[in-house]
Amino acid sequence: MSWTVNGVIARAKGAPVELVQVVVPDPGAHDVVVNVQACGVCHTDLHYREGGINDAFPFLLGHEAAGVVSTVGSAVTHVAVGDFVILNWRAVCGECRACKRAEPWYCFATHNASQKMTLADGTELSPALGIGAFAEKTLVHEGQCTKVDPTVDPAVAGLLGCGVMAGLGAAMNTGAVRRGETVAVIGCGGVGSAAVAGAKLAGASTIVALDLDDRKLAWAKGLGATHVVNTSGLSHDEVVGAIREATNGFGADVVIDAVGRPETYKQAFYGRDLAGRVVLVGVPTPDMVLDLPLLEVFGRGGSLKSSWYGDCLPERDFPYLIDLFRQGRLPLETFVSERIAIGDVEAAFAKMQSGDVLRSVVVF
Repeated sequence: MSWTVNGVIARAKGAPVELVQVVVPDPGAHDVVVNVQACGVCHTDLHYREGGINDAFPFLLGHEAAGVVSTVGSAVTHVAVGDFVILNWRAVCGECRACKRAEPWYCFATHNASQKMTLADGTELSPALGIGAFAEKTLVHEGQCTKVDPTVDPAVAGLLGCGVMAGLGAAMNTGAVRRGETVAVIGCGGVGSAAVAGAKLAGASTIVALDLDDRKLAWAKGLGATHVVNTSGLSHDEVVGAIREATNGFGADVVIDAVGRPETYKQAFYGRDLAGRVVLVGVPTPDMVLDLPLLEVFGRGGSLKSSWYGDCLPERDFPYLIDLFRQGRLPLETFVSERIAIGDVEAAFAKMQSGDVLRSVVVF
């Protein structure tokens, strides 16, 4: 059997998204159908609409989601009908070279559903990050589902599916922030503010938040930043100086670049202490080029890292972070700026671009 549901697609590069009828096929052996209850509007969805990921239009957008398993394939053992799950785009294979060297957070052969969802005329859809959750139902591989406490608000839980997990993980996993260390976060939108929260959870003594927008700095301060710096109009040297001033003149032990531009990366590189760590979690565009003196790379030591999905393992990290939320130690609800209907995604993109929200969340 199959199901026909409402879904949001990007049909062509740069064109406004459309609310259309989507056909969800019967699951394959290891697939499941999930009734989507909530899905955050992430900047990656906008990248898809703008053609910044690839040109495999039309895309079924949405990936930062939570819902309830409604139908399972014949060989599914990982979840069962009725389970409340967060969807993820890193369903590890267990067999690739990354998995075999005990680094599954780098899995190079992640699982997706065995077949495509389509438009009513049979046109195949490319699901965003292999999920496609701006729809009342979606089809995913069983490994893309992580079971968590069903009492948690789906609009809150789903945020761990992408942006909030990316920020938390950039601090806690990739940056490996330790108790008493100093941290600077450049860019305090959804991902950067989550990195601030992750640094606080890890026990950082000083957390410097930097952004061009005082609203975002206020969000970061509420999530644990000890110092805030509005970098509007500041030179490179002034930004680096502000980080050093807040960290006893040394620079931060960990600097997280949640913007992903050459100029912010250089601020991160020079704003860290000797032997400090730089973590790039903001996503650059293909045209961006970085120019750094190689002697400085050698002489400053430390490490330069990229954080993919916060280097998370969904089965390890999602239940743990949900437990912290339930204990009142991780304010995930702060990231939900507004709850919207499925027809309001295009307007939510505009609010995201203007910096008016941390997250708009589609609620079904």
